[in-house]
Amino acid sequence: MEKMNLREKRVAFLGLGTMGESLLEALFHEEILAPENTVATVLHPERAEHLTKKLGISVNIDNINATSQAEVVLLCVKPKVVEPVVREIAGEINANKLIISIAASITTQSIEQILGAAIPVIRAMPNTPCVIRSGMTGICRGKDVTESDLGIARTLFESVGMVVEVDEEQMDAVTALSGSGPAFAYLIIESLVEAGVKVGLARDAATVLVAQTLQGAVRMTLESGQDPALLKDAVATPGGCTIEGIRALEDRNLRGILINAIVKTTERAKELAEKS
Repeated sequence: MEKMNLREKRVAFLGLGTMGESLLEALFHEEILAPENTVATVLHPERAEHLTKKLGISVNIDNINATSQAEVVLLCVKPKVVEPVVREIAGEINANKLIISIAASITTQSIEQILGAAIPVIRAMPNTPCVIRSGMTGICRGKDVTESDLGIARTLFESVGMVVEVDEEQMDAVTALSGSGPAFAYLIIESLVEAGVKVGLARDAATVLVAQTLQGAVRMTLESGQDPALLKDAVATPGGCTIEGIRALEDRNLRGILINAIVKTTERAKELAEKS
């Protein structure tokens, strides 16, 4: 989907934390949003003053005022305060405004119920590599979302990585795979680096070898379009070194361990969603 020019849109970021700030900086860099049409809120006046100077936009602590000015409202607050913030701004929300929430485990239905009207609500699950514009964001639409609304959300999050649309019931799986996924990847990187040190490499050399190797494998997966199993087989020549390592991993049930980690994480995400 072609990126939309949203420079004429008035956009508010409520609860501008690390993720929201990274998204905002990318949007300004790509000239998708205009600073003069963008406002944000934070909890503390000192941070508001700091971000106002840093980003060149109006940053304050007034959610209601920020929402009243906006056509698109991004909820970047922590999940536990989504409900009070939505209740706080409900009087400024109408059917002509789009709500985008990046709060984990908060459903579109729960936000729609608080607002009590036909308001377009989109739920997004970005991950931490969005900070370096290599992120993965899963999005799903509420019942009143149009294709134009979806285009706005895609344009925003594609500025910091890739976007995939899923059904709402699949968002817990997105949370497990891409939301929590970086932590699992870092654990694998850490383990491979330790292995490199064990077999005689310096830690800094092992870290570069592992990180670049995994980055290359990831790019091969995305750019070749081939099944990972085929890419794996292309490396594992018969009777060679790689097949011995793969056999050792299979003996320890690495595949089952990783699958179980995703299943458990998805189950926990569902539990948190039910409590919200």
